[in-house]
Amino acid sequence: MDNHGRGYGPRPEGGAGAPLDDGPLDPLPYEGVWRFTAPAVDASVPQARHAVRDLLSRQGVPASDDLVHGLLLIVSELVTNAVRHAALLSPMLAVEVAVGAEWVRVSVEDNHPYRPTALEADHAQTGGRGLLLVTEIAREAGGVCDVEHTASGGKVIWAALPLKPAR
Repeated sequence: MDNHGRGYGPRPEGGAGAPLDDGPLDPLPYEGVWRFTAPAVDASVPQARHAVRDLLSRQGVPASDDLVHGLLLIVSELVTNAVRHAALLSPMLAVEVAVGAEWVRVSVEDNHPYRPTALEADHAQTGGRGLLLVTEIAREAGGVCDVEHTASGGKVIWAALPLKPAR
């Protein structure tokens, strides 16, 4: 996975294209935005999960084990969906992690134009519930998730969870 740098990004409630708001002049040491790219192949799923886990640890993000576990599950589901459903039109995908003083946002971007929705659970099927799971994880943590179109015609699926320091 390639790391394409960091900077200070939008707050979760504004979505991917929202302008920056007037935040504190001195960000906390763990605040920032990191973006990784990877090929849309199965091996990228664990690589993305490990990269996000290592990033949160390296930056000293004060997240509880439950929050980190939820974020990693979300990353796994979103990257898996991009690999399974978008790889034909999007051979590369991007994973972004944005950390603010009170939130963590993870997103996966691909160049496939289809905008999925969370489907109702069909207990007879063994798949097709990834976005429903992402929605539930975000909701239970007090966060939000959404799907947005990108300027290039693709999509970005993101989830933002409140950052509650580990006790």
